[in-house]
Amino acid sequence: MNCALVTGASRGLGKAIALQLAADHKLHILINYASNKQAAEETLTTIKNAGGSGELLPFNVQDNETVNAALDHWHKENENKFISVLVNNAGITRDGLFMWMPEKDWDDVLNISLKGFYNVTRNVVNPMLRKRAGRIVNIVSLSGLKGNAGQTNYAAAKGAIVAATKSLAFEVAKRKITVNAVAPGFIKSDMTEGLNEKELSKLVPMERFGTPEEVAHVVSFLASDKASYITGEIININGGIYS
Repeated sequence: MNCALVTGASRGLGKAIALQLAADHKLHILINYASNKQAAEETLTTIKNAGGSGELLPFNVQDNETVNAALDHWHKENENKFISVLVNNAGITRDGLFMWMPEKDWDDVLNISLKGFYNVTRNVVNPMLRKRAGRIVNIVSLSGLKGNAGQTNYAAAKGAIVAATKSLAFEVAKRKITVNAVAPGFIKSDMTEGLNEKELSKLVPMERFGTPEEVAHVVSFLASDKASYITGEIININGGIYS
């Protein structure tokens, strides 16, 4: 059975991606979360009510020992299942001007996004290499491509994943594994709910925020056979702000 692991899938963008992958590809969805079990269970219930299948897979992506323990145990207990799609979505923001940024805010953002990418991908990519198949999609950001005042930490984390996406794509292409990234701009989600949508929409040529579903459709495409010759690419979804 082919499975998709989506990190940070309990709500927002991760939830939308999990639902879309279940609907489009009939994949068994592994719903990763760090602490919000109730929200993760709601995601799983929605998938099952739509006729799909899945399970919860809790771990903190920034803790390498915890990640390996959880994933190694899952692999051992599910020898007939294969994680054919990995979506590295987990991330947080701790915005603030760099000159006043606490070290913890810097570390927390980089550890969850960048170290999380390393921890999860390094474990999951090995079975993909043996199977000579797999899709890895990393959720980055407009900030990681063009920068943004008050988000030096977030831009650094996402920019690093952009570079890692391109490099890893080179390394695994011969094994028929694709590695791509999706870079959302302003998307209606938990991360943007405190922003002034009316004012910020004026910065967007399309004059609106995007929806999680619009991002999820692109991720689903990159996870499909239709995208088998696309690798090392960064797909912008930002209403025309940056491309």
